[in-house]
Amino acid sequence: MSGPDAGSADGAGVAAGGAGGAAGGAAFVTGAAWYAHRVSYGETDQMGYAYYGEYLHFFERARSFFIREAGMSYAEVERRGLLLPVREAACRYRAPAHYDDLIWVCTGVREWGRASVTFGYEVWDESRATLLATGHTQHACVDAARRRPMKTPDWLRGLWPA
Repeated sequence: MSGPDAGSADGAGVAAGGAGGAAGGAAFVTGAAWYAHRVSYGETDQMGYAYYGEYLHFFERARSFFIREAGMSYAEVERRGLLLPVREAACRYRAPAHYDDLIWVCTGVREWGRASVTFGYEVWDESRATLLATGHTQHACVDAARRRPMKTPDWLRGLWPA
Protein backbone atom coordinates (compact mmCIF):
# COMPACT_ATOMS: atom_id res chain seq x y z
CA MET A 1 0.00 0.00 0.00
CA SER A 2 1.33 3.44 -0.77
CA GLY A 3 0.13 6.86 0.20
CA PRO A 4 0.24 9.16 3.17
CA ASP A 5 -1.67 6.75 5.38
CA ALA A 6 0.64 3.83 4.66
CA GLY A 7 3.58 2.86 6.83
CA SER A 8 4.34 4.23 10.23
CA ALA A 9 5.45 7.74 11.00
CA ASP A 10 8.62 6.62 12.76
CA GLY A 11 10.54 5.77 9.63
CA ALA A 12 8.88 2.64 8.30
CA GLY A 13 8.61 3.00 4.58
CA VAL A 14 6.23 1.86 1.96
CA ALA A 15 7.38 0.23 -1.26
CA ALA A 16 5.75 1.39 -4.42
CA GLY A 17 6.50 0.86 -8.06
CA GLY A 18 6.75 3.55 -10.65
CA ALA A 19 9.30 6.11 -11.59
CA GLY A 20 9.65 9.53 -10.12
CA GLY A 21 7.63 11.22 -7.44
CA ALA A 22 4.00 12.05 -7.00
CA ALA A 23 4.17 14.79 -9.59
CA GLY A 24 6.34 12.79 -11.98
CA GLY A 25 9.59 14.45 -10.90
CA ALA A 26 12.92 12.62 -10.97
CA ALA A 27 13.55 10.26 -13.85
CA PHE A 28 14.40 6.92 -12.27
CA VAL A 29 15.56 4.08 -14.51
CA THR A 30 14.04 1.63 -12.01
CA GLY A 31 10.97 1.37 -9.89
CA ALA A 32 10.94 3.48 -6.77
CA ALA A 33 10.20 3.09 -3.08
CA TRP A 34 8.57 5.57 -0.73
CA TYR A 35 10.07 5.95 2.75
CA ALA A 36 8.12 7.71 5.51
CA HIS A 37 9.96 9.73 8.16
CA ARG A 38 8.75 11.93 11.03
CA VAL A 39 11.08 14.92 11.53
CA SER A 40 12.35 14.84 15.12
CA TYR A 41 13.21 17.81 17.29
CA GLY A 42 16.91 16.90 17.12
CA GLU A 43 16.82 17.14 13.31
CA THR A 44 15.70 20.78 13.35
CA ASP A 45 17.45 24.10 13.67
CA GLN A 46 16.54 27.01 15.91
CA MET A 47 13.80 28.06 13.48
CA GLY A 48 12.11 24.66 13.72
CA TYR A 49 13.09 23.74 10.15
CA ALA A 50 14.70 20.41 9.31
CA TYR A 51 18.43 21.22 9.37
CA TYR A 52 19.89 21.18 5.85
CA GLY A 53 22.50 18.52 6.68
CA GLU A 54 19.80 16.12 7.85
CA TYR A 55 18.57 15.70 4.29
CA LEU A 56 21.59 13.52 3.50
CA HIS A 57 20.57 11.35 6.47
CA PHE A 58 17.03 11.19 5.06
CA PHE A 59 18.55 10.08 1.75
CA GLU A 60 20.65 7.40 3.47
CA ARG A 61 17.70 5.97 5.38
CA ALA A 62 15.56 5.96 2.23
CA ARG A 63 18.34 4.31 0.20
CA SER A 64 18.73 1.58 2.82
CA PHE A 65 14.98 1.03 2.73
CA PHE A 66 15.04 0.92 -1.09
CA ILE A 67 17.75 -1.77 -1.02
CA ARG A 68 15.91 -3.74 1.66
CA GLU A 69 12.68 -3.60 -0.34
CA ALA A 70 14.61 -5.20 -3.22
CA GLY A 71 15.31 -8.17 -0.93
CA MET A 72 18.76 -7.31 0.35
CA SER A 73 20.36 -5.23 3.10
CA TYR A 74 23.49 -3.09 2.98
CA ALA A 75 25.10 -5.70 5.24
CA GLU A 76 24.41 -8.40 2.64
CA VAL A 77 25.78 -6.18 -0.13
CA GLU A 78 29.02 -5.90 1.86
CA ARG A 79 29.08 -9.66 2.64
CA ARG A 80 29.02 -10.18 -1.12
CA GLY A 81 32.23 -8.18 -1.34
CA LEU A 82 30.87 -4.85 -2.58
CA LEU A 83 31.36 -1.49 -0.89
CA LEU A 84 29.37 1.52 -2.06
CA PRO A 85 31.16 4.66 -0.85
CA VAL A 86 29.55 7.97 -1.75
CA ARG A 87 31.50 9.80 -4.47
CA GLU A 88 29.12 12.70 -4.84
CA ALA A 89 26.10 14.03 -2.99
CA ALA A 90 23.78 16.89 -3.89
CA CYS A 91 20.58 18.33 -2.51
CA ARG A 92 18.39 21.13 -3.79
CA TYR A 93 16.09 22.59 -1.15
CA ARG A 94 12.75 23.85 -2.39
CA ALA A 95 10.56 24.24 0.72
CA PRO A 96 11.27 23.54 4.40
CA ALA A 97 10.20 20.54 6.41
CA HIS A 98 9.40 21.35 10.03
CA TYR A 99 9.59 19.66 13.41
CA ASP A 100 7.06 16.80 13.66
CA ASP A 101 6.23 16.84 9.93
CA LEU A 102 5.74 13.50 8.25
CA ILE A 103 7.81 13.54 5.08
CA TRP A 104 8.08 11.03 2.25
CA VAL A 105 11.32 10.27 0.44
CA CYS A 106 10.94 8.66 -2.97
CA THR A 107 14.10 6.78 -3.99
CA GLY A 108 15.15 5.03 -7.18
CA VAL A 109 18.18 4.36 -9.33
CA ARG A 110 18.80 7.35 -11.58
CA GLU A 111 21.81 6.05 -13.49
CA TRP A 112 24.02 2.99 -13.79
CA GLY A 113 27.68 3.59 -14.50
CA ARG A 114 30.34 1.08 -15.47
CA ALA A 115 31.59 1.08 -11.88
CA SER A 116 28.99 3.18 -10.08
CA VAL A 117 25.32 3.65 -9.30
CA THR A 118 23.48 6.93 -8.79
CA PHE A 119 20.41 7.02 -6.57
CA GLY A 120 17.89 9.85 -6.94
CA TYR A 121 15.71 11.25 -4.18
CA GLU A 122 12.62 13.40 -3.89
CA VAL A 123 11.42 14.62 -0.49
CA TRP A 124 7.71 15.36 -0.31
CA ASP A 125 5.36 16.67 2.38
CA GLU A 126 2.85 14.38 4.07
CA SER A 127 0.19 14.79 1.37
CA ARG A 128 2.80 14.44 -1.41
CA ALA A 129 1.54 17.73 -2.81
CA THR A 130 4.65 19.82 -2.14
CA LEU A 131 8.13 18.86 -3.29
CA LEU A 132 10.48 19.85 -0.45
CA ALA A 133 13.84 18.78 -1.88
CA THR A 134 15.51 16.77 -4.62
CA GLY A 135 18.92 15.19 -4.68
CA HIS A 136 21.19 12.36 -5.62
CA THR A 137 24.12 10.35 -4.35
CA GLN A 138 26.59 8.66 -6.66
CA HIS A 139 28.28 5.56 -5.25
CA ALA A 140 31.45 3.93 -6.52
CA CYS A 141 31.46 0.14 -6.73
CA VAL A 142 34.52 -0.97 -4.75
CA ASP A 143 35.84 -4.50 -4.26
CA ALA A 144 35.83 -4.97 -0.48
CA ALA A 145 38.90 -7.24 -0.42
CA ARG A 146 41.11 -5.21 -2.77
CA ARG A 147 39.68 -1.76 -1.97
CA ARG A 148 39.77 -1.01 -5.70
CA PRO A 149 37.01 0.05 -8.12
CA MET A 150 35.13 -2.82 -9.73
CA LYS A 151 32.57 -3.26 -12.48
CA THR A 152 29.02 -2.80 -11.24
CA PRO A 153 27.95 -6.37 -10.41
CA ASP A 154 25.12 -7.88 -12.45
CA TRP A 155 23.48 -9.10 -9.23
CA LEU A 156 23.24 -5.47 -8.04
CA ARG A 157 21.67 -4.34 -11.32
CA GLY A 158 19.33 -7.32 -11.04
CA LEU A 159 17.84 -5.96 -7.81
CA TRP A 160 16.09 -3.25 -9.83
CA PRO A 161 15.32 -4.38 -13.37
CA ALA A 162 14.52 -1.52 -15.71
